[in-house]
Amino acid sequence: MNALITRSDADRGTPLILVDTAHFDTVRERLTASQQSWLSASGFEPQPGRTALLPGDDGTLAAALVAIDTAEPVWALSALPWQLPAGNYALADGPLKLDPTLAALGWALGSYRFTRYRAPSEREVAKLIVDASVHEEVTPLAAAAAQVRDLVNTPAEDMGPEQVADAIQAMGKEFGADVRQWVGDELLENNFPTIHAVGRASHRAPRLVELSWGKESDPRLTLVGKGVCFDTGGLDLKPSAGMRWMKKDMGGAAHAMGLARLVMSAGLPVRLTLLIPTVENSVAGAAMRPGDVIRTRAGHTVEVDNTDAEGRLILCDALAYGGESQPDLMLDFATLTGAARVALGPDLPVLFTNRDELSEAAMGAARGVHDPIWPLPLWQPYRRMLDSYLADFANSGGSRHAGAITAALYLERFVPEATPWIHVDVYAWNDADRPGRPRGGEAQSLRAFFAFLKQRYAA
Repeated sequence: MNALITRSDADRGTPLILVDTAHFDTVRERLTASQQSWLSASGFEPQPGRTALLPGDDGTLAAALVAIDTAEPVWALSALPWQLPAGNYALADGPLKLDPTLAALGWALGSYRFTRYRAPSEREVAKLIVDASVHEEVTPLAAAAAQVRDLVNTPAEDMGPEQVADAIQAMGKEFGADVRQWVGDELLENNFPTIHAVGRASHRAPRLVELSWGKESDPRLTLVGKGVCFDTGGLDLKPSAGMRWMKKDMGGAAHAMGLARLVMSAGLPVRLTLLIPTVENSVAGAAMRPGDVIRTRAGHTVEVDNTDAEGRLILCDALAYGGESQPDLMLDFATLTGAARVALGPDLPVLFTNRDELSEAAMGAARGVHDPIWPLPLWQPYRRMLDSYLADFANSGGSRHAGAITAALYLERFVPEATPWIHVDVYAWNDADRPGRPRGGEAQSLRAFFAFLKQRYAA
């Protein structure tokens, strides 16, 4: 839903007057006597999230007084698209300032609704008037975030491996990219055994989808995303509470797809490769078993300690394949571990990298666009937690300590040492409604890594 419109002389919009506790008295003094009386009568207090509609002398809407939290500039106005009466609004000049790009982004994200399975609201969303340059910058960011949310929100019945591939095919057609895929037993024939092992029990064939875009002469950027469309846990079956929201286990794939969209729409000078291993981890006679040993694409043998640690299995073949082309950078996203959420909660994606300078650059980019990430170490002594008595290593271990780190260490074994690599363990989900962040699928760190890539590959 387009909640942003470009500024025009014909419609200047209803003014949005921003206020907080520190600036309230100053702002109040600038209002008319009748508006001041109205504020007093309505009991308005400048607490974040509170709004007051101010009448003009003729009884029409003259302005909206909006109390904001300047510590969260992206979300400061994100409740307003559905909170304010339908119409056009514009930021007013005043003592309290808000970055117009961040304000517009929050407004656009706040207008999002997932309506695939129910009729959309007949109410018209309030629109924010912005400069053309702001509109141009924010629109693709909001579209990519909406794509991530839509993909994650769609139930597995309508978002299986085939539908993920279809979405990539559609994106490839939109941007003139080449797309190919290996499906079912083609995975075995082309040496992607772990992707096949995880997905073979489902009636929906596992697959690896590859999108290629850009000039061969440009630096190669490889994006990888975990695409487990539904995760039962396999024979190590999840309890019902743990399985309830496992449609979101393809959130890593959604993020990699969203970032690929931003890269292509911006025309970054890179040779882009998008790799999405996508499966359904099901229970059937063909399911992989605890104790099985799989020989991976990289040649390592892996003992399946737990069939519910399946995401790292499908990623390891994709990472090994991605590393074969010697990319300038390889970046993967995955809803990989609950341990990452225990460590940092639902809002902070965890970053791991084999290059310290990449962590510093990504963190700097994240701070610049107010899209948080946080690093954890690839602590090599913890490799012993994945020891196996009969294979090169296991896909998980008996200890509950450092689960996000040991998962990242598992993946690191499949990345060539010469390849700069970033792994992002992301939740991709909002557990409850907040302004601009409705319950359900969420794009987290997408803007941070797009900003990072723009800095790294500036034209």
